[in-house]
Amino acid sequence: MSRHFRPWTIDQTQLLPAAVVDYVPADHLAQFVVALAREHLDLSEIVASYKSGLGQPPFDPRMMTALLLYAYCSGLYSSRRIAKACAERVDFMMIVAHDAPDFRTIADFRKRHLPALGRLFLQVLKLAEKAGLAKLGHVALDGTKIKANASKHKAMSYERMKRRETELCAEVDRWLEAAEAADAHEDKLHGASRRGDEMPGWIADKQKRLAKIREARQALEAEAAAAAAAKAEAERAAEEKRKAESRKRSGPVPRPPSKEPDPKAQRNFTDPDSRVLLTKDGFIQGYNAQAAVDGAKQIIVAHGLTQSMSDCPQLVPLVDAVRANLGRKPREISADAGYCSEGNLLALATRKIHAYVATGRAKHPAETTRKVGGEMTQNMRQKLKRAGYRSRYRLRKQIVEPVFGQIKQARGFRQFLLRGLEAVQAEWALICTTHNITKLAKAV
Repeated sequence: MSRHFRPWTIDQTQLLPAAVVDYVPADHLAQFVVALAREHLDLSEIVASYKSGLGQPPFDPRMMTALLLYAYCSGLYSSRRIAKACAERVDFMMIVAHDAPDFRTIADFRKRHLPALGRLFLQVLKLAEKAGLAKLGHVALDGTKIKANASKHKAMSYERMKRRETELCAEVDRWLEAAEAADAHEDKLHGASRRGDEMPGWIADKQKRLAKIREARQALEAEAAAAAAAKAEAERAAEEKRKAESRKRSGPVPRPPSKEPDPKAQRNFTDPDSRVLLTKDGFIQGYNAQAAVDGAKQIIVAHGLTQSMSDCPQLVPLVDAVRANLGRKPREISADAGYCSEGNLLALATRKIHAYVATGRAKHPAETTRKVGGEMTQNMRQKLKRAGYRSRYRLRKQIVEPVFGQIKQARGFRQFLLRGLEAVQAEWALICTTHNITKLAKAV
């Protein structure tokens, strides 16, 4: 028995050409991002940067902004992959209207307007608040370590810098002496005007590496000298205060701070602002990204990024950033043991925010066996223990940790593309902005 199939008319032309907006459904995320860039976002800061009327007209900044935002929402971060999608995927074709920019144009636009793109976070957050997605009833804080655009094998400690600098100096001197001896021998053998008297090219490379090591070592020494001066000034001020109050000193006299860096202090040659950080999977060269997430719809209401391994100094800045962004403070805050300190708990109490902060590492915060800590820490331990499994702290994992899972796993953002602290901070702001856009698109 013969089979009948639907006709496959791949060569048939369309009688009426379709509009690009018909490439994807009306409820598609690409349609939402285009409408957001055209009607709701204030892009005057980006538009105002285009002043000259000479040369080829540039791409519309609204289109370029929509393209970047949608690409980040779709998990595409490389400018080459974005340009390829503009030629192969109908959702990207709809955004660029068949006038796809080159990958260098995309990269240059992102690099030129990165600070302004990062500041779009606040505009999107305000739209989410108007849509009722940010209620600030319960806000959970957490940090995640993200790889930098640098290898940890390109970092060198101060102690090794000094040792390697000496070795390279001796090696360069030996080869320069050998080259001079070879030149003298060849001049005697072939004559002064004959070829063969050039130094090997790799000697210059070693000299360049030596210069780079010296530059990194001097930078570490400068940082250590500044830290030593600040510490000495703080100790001097404390000593004057003690003398003024006529208090007797006890204990050994502290050693003066060293102006040399710690022998284990490291500096990366590829991205000097990045640091070696410990994660559950081992050490990485990266940054510590921070986020404060609202419990209603997992909207990021504040973000931050630091070079430090510790989360503790980031609690107060994040809480204050929430109030600065939305004009009101959260009612409840939850955070893991990395944020626990007497100062942080006192700051939350001063701001009249209900705090649920783990006092130690345990499967359940009420089961922690840690007995050290000040009065605020002990009170927090008793507060979590009294509530048991009904503690509001249990909300932390289901609020903030899925956000990092969506960013790093679902959208594949596991490494920064840019280098330098300021550029990486703006890139993290852009990642948080596009996360909120995906939440906003599902709600409206």
